[in-house]
Amino acid sequence: MIDEQTDKPRSSFWKELPILLGVAILVAVLVRYFVLQTFFIPSPSMENTLQIDDRVLVNKLVYDFRSPHRGEVVVFKAPTEWSGNPDGEDFIKRVIGVGGDHVVCCDDDKLVINGKPLYEPYIFSANGERDKPADQEFDITVPEGRLWVMGDHRSASGDSLEHWQQSGRNIDSATIPEDQVVGRAFTVFWPVDRATWLTVPEQFDAIPNP
Repeated sequence: MIDEQTDKPRSSFWKELPILLGVAILVAVLVRYFVLQTFFIPSPSMENTLQIDDRVLVNKLVYDFRSPHRGEVVVFKAPTEWSGNPDGEDFIKRVIGVGGDHVVCCDDDKLVINGKPLYEPYIFSANGERDKPADQEFDITVPEGRLWVMGDHRSASGDSLEHWQQSGRNIDSATIPEDQVVGRAFTVFWPVDRATWLTVPEQFDAIPNP
């Protein structure tokens, strides 16, 4: 009788195991598709905030409830003219201006957003040399529903400024539609010794709305 009782739970476990595995796989797929996704960094365009081969975790749900904010690091589907890939390609940049923002370069080597100079502590530096906020002067207003995005490594980033220049100062070609944003990168989780939160720098708190 003891053997029969112990065999029953074992038999039940093996019958239920495929169901449990199926549920676990389904949950993982749903989380990846709708909530969280990992991305790896393939280029130096966000150095030193993000290094090549860093892994970041992206919240794909947050922008279903609100628009991206200035200072957030976002993953987006790049336009074909940005990537050269008709199948689409994911880019990662920092949001500098949102719809309605007036962004100007430069005042005392700082971008000016809605009349307020912005100090950017995250801009790439190496060997005591720091990138300029931009490699040329510009004066733009971000269209509603679009984003002006820039890499932290300004001298190595194919971003809104580069495409504004290349398109003959076409603001639509230079900005990203909000509905093409995949999600917000909120943490570096790999390699472990670089793990950190990707918070919005406090300097953006002083930027007024347009």
